Parts: sequence; C-alpha cells; structure tokens
Amino acid sequence: MQDGGNGLMSGQVEVDETFIGGKARFMHKDKRAEKIHGTGGMGKAAVMGLLERHGPDGHSTVRTTVVASRRRHTLSPQVRKHVTAGSEVYTDALKSYSDLSADYVHGVIDHAEKYVEGQIHTNGIENFWSLLKRSLKGTYVSVEPFHLFRYLDEQAYRFNTRQANDSDRMAQVLSRITGRRLTYNDLIGAS
Repeated sequence: MQDGGNGLMSGQVEVDETFIGGKARFMHKDKRAEKIHGTGGMGKAAVMGLLERHGPDGHSTVRTTVVASRRRHTLSPQVRKHVTAGSEVYTDALKSYSDLSADYVHGVIDHAEKYVEGQIHTNGIENFWSLLKRSLKGTYVSVEPFHLFRYLDEQAYRFNTRQANDSDRMAQVLSRITGRRLTYNDLIGAS
C-alpha cells in the first residue's frame, strides 16, 4: 500500500512528528523503571508526517516516514525531499524546523500559546496521528518497530483514498501486488 510519492507536495503543507509506542502506565513497575527515562519519547519510535492541504483532487493527502530522531539534520532533509521550494509550510515551534524559512514560507504555531492562528495550524496532521494511533491501539494492538513503516503506509493509503469505496480501494491494492513477491525471510527481516 505504499503510495510511491506522486511528485512533490506544494501549496499549504503541514509538518509534524509523533512517537509510536506503549504507554508507561500500562507497563509493569519494574519494566517502566527499566525503559522510561526522561521525556515520554524514550523507547518509542519517532514518526514524521507531511499533509498537503487540499491537493490536486481537492482532498488533503498525507505522507509518513519513520525517522531516527527529531533533530534538524533528520527532519529538514525530509521536508526538502517531499515539498516544493516556495510552498507554505506550517509546523509547531520545534527548533528542528527553524531553518525552513530559507526555502519556504514558514508559519509556526506555538502550542503552548494557541493551536490556530488563521491558516497557521497543524490540526490536519494531528488528526491523522489520532486516526493512526487509534488503529494501532484498537485494531493491531501490538506493532513491532521493524514493521512500523508498513502500518504507516497502510494508514496513509487509507487516508489518501478515503473518498473511494472499499471495492475501488481493493482493486487498486490488488493491481499493485500483481507480479510482486514477498518471501517469509523478507517479511521477518532475515538475511
């Protein structure tokens, strides 16, 4: 269900990141003491998302990727890879995005003060994170970090094709798997 990219995003693009992983309150006391140090992101996988508002078909589209960290040298190249220079990019106040003003019309919203100021907000991508986490918690229950990108691809595909009915979506998926092969060793990451 990988999207394939379909070119660069343009217009108004929201950029945000989140952490995927278990909640500390559901861990055993000993396990929590062993794994949780510092902020809530420890021991979780960082994920970055870009949402193009009102794309060519009039509907917002999203792209996601698992990232190594929330640092500038990780996040900024991803934005530059997926978004056309000169586009409007909206982010939260994370310092890692501060260098985007050189290539984009960069709008920043500080969530400590407010969540929306005119067109400057990240509510669309935050909505996607909510849908993603709800599906991971309710449907899939346990997700291995090695397979996280597959779950992200599926949810992005569902979001991007939300206007299609189930039969159209299934036909698209089946047309993409024709002639492709996934072996068990590839699936489990064995060499």
